[in-house]
Amino acid sequence: MNHHLLWSTCAAAALALTACGKDDPPVTDECGEPLYAGKATDESWRALVDAHDKAPDSSRAVTLLTPEASQTFAASDAAPRFSWTSPLRASLERPGKVRPSTLGHPRASSPSFLARVASWVVPTAEAHLPPYTGDLYWVQVKLPGQTCPVALLTSELEWQLDDATWKTLRDAAGKDLTVQVTSAYLVQNRITEGPYQLATPVTFRVGMAK
Repeated sequence: MNHHLLWSTCAAAALALTACGKDDPPVTDECGEPLYAGKATDESWRALVDAHDKAPDSSRAVTLLTPEASQTFAASDAAPRFSWTSPLRASLERPGKVRPSTLGHPRASSPSFLARVASWVVPTAEAHLPPYTGDLYWVQVKLPGQTCPVALLTSELEWQLDDATWKTLRDAAGKDLTVQVTSAYLVQNRITEGPYQLATPVTFRVGMAK
């Protein structure tokens, strides 16, 4: 086969593949992106948003340690730290444990010839972080009267609230606030386990300033 024809055909295909996804609307959430911590990325967050309409499953949900149900934080205290334990993390930490969902997962390979041609013809607009593999936690605190929650996406088992977030919660002092945690295990930004949610969001308060 004529090599020039082969290159032209591949280049045209690469352009077509690139154009196909160019105008596709990005997966998003009406409330915008959360805060990020640990190794969490915006692309891994989009995987959770995409699975948001799945039926809730609490079978392997986290156990929230702080805040506890009906706990009240003093408005005069420093910003608190939310924390939880997770069956997803526990299964990873067992000695000699191999996660079943990763068995048979193809090893990373070099880009295909078609992908290389596409990158020559249409350079990538922006660099992305490596695809995320691991357990992930989307923490959402809902405030009364507000449509959008205060939210964090993290790969850690805790959330140390920053001063700005703490001020937002203190502004709702004396009212019931609820926290929901959505968890999942991802392999290269694809959910392989979950998502899981608390069966009932935990309610807590910030006390009125004296």
